[in-house]
Amino acid sequence: MAEQGITILGGGNTAFSVAAKLQLDGAAVTLCEIPSFAHMVDPILDTRQIQLDGVAGQDVATLECVTTDFSVGLAENELNLLIIPAYGHAAFAEACAPHLKSGQVVVLMPGTLGSLEFARILRQQGAADGIVLAETDTAPYVCRKMTPTSAHIWGVVDGLGLGVLPASEGPRVQQLVDRWFPGVQLYQDVAACGLAAMNPVVHPAGVLMNAGRIEKSKGEFYFYNEGITPGVCRMIYAVDRERLAIGAAIGCELSPVDKAFHQAGFGPAGDLETTISGSEMLTALKAPGVLDTRWLTEDVPYGLAAWAALGEQLGIACPTMRSLVELIGTMLETDFWKTARTPEDLGISGLDRDSLLALLQ
Repeated sequence: MAEQGITILGGGNTAFSVAAKLQLDGAAVTLCEIPSFAHMVDPILDTRQIQLDGVAGQDVATLECVTTDFSVGLAENELNLLIIPAYGHAAFAEACAPHLKSGQVVVLMPGTLGSLEFARILRQQGAADGIVLAETDTAPYVCRKMTPTSAHIWGVVDGLGLGVLPASEGPRVQQLVDRWFPGVQLYQDVAACGLAAMNPVVHPAGVLMNAGRIEKSKGEFYFYNEGITPGVCRMIYAVDRERLAIGAAIGCELSPVDKAFHQAGFGPAGDLETTISGSEMLTALKAPGVLDTRWLTEDVPYGLAAWAALGEQLGIACPTMRSLVELIGTMLETDFWKTARTPEDLGISGLDRDSLLALLQ
């Protein structure tokens, strides 16, 4: 396989894992972190080396380049993968805007509608025309950064879902991404993909209903294996019904949460508890050690609250999502409505169904 240049934007758990894996798979990987988070890549700045372990193999990857200079990181690679928490999307969009060129592709992994916010910022910053944005419905690996210079992959997601903006560029971007993540499935557009993210469906309800155990044990239990019980599943299903209704309002038939987990290769077919309990990937993961975790601070404002606002703009009531936003906000003493990703952030405020769909094409 001939070398292809790929830029990984970010320096956290999944960014490290993807950078190492793709380099070992034959890509020429540039890892580019935003300057304010330079400490994330400083330990490998000179060596450019990441030790990778787990189901994807054990080896040391020597990256092509490690930098915090976006003029270098975005200089020439057609495919650029943005792998950071959702709350960093806006800052990275502003950093990327002066350097992206027509024809380049930026894929948010995952996006949870973040590609729409990225597009709005590129327009406001006067970025070049012809930049293609995309997002996936989940991260490609179940993984963690184990030390400042190493990462471990517990599982590889099959059938990664992809939405592209504009949707007309879908086949080209699917081909680019599928080379490195085989089995990519194309959604009708980025809105459908953003509504297909599973973390906001499962994490907020699961963490809230296991809050006492998390605080008491400091996360020393297997979250999916022990924490996702029938009662917790009923709460998750209630969130999911509202998500599916929002999707239907824009003409998108989304997979229910249990089917989506199975389709992504997490576990066997069945109801949610069956799929999760049969998942080698998920049952190996422990709970977060504290309640102030990305499973809430990211998945509530950038997942549930953003979905609820979109749903209500389209005339869909979302009482369970709203209740979780309020209850989790009370638990963390945070007003998540103030930090939520809004329709204004996404550049879609006031659009009806037809206008929104036209924007996505």
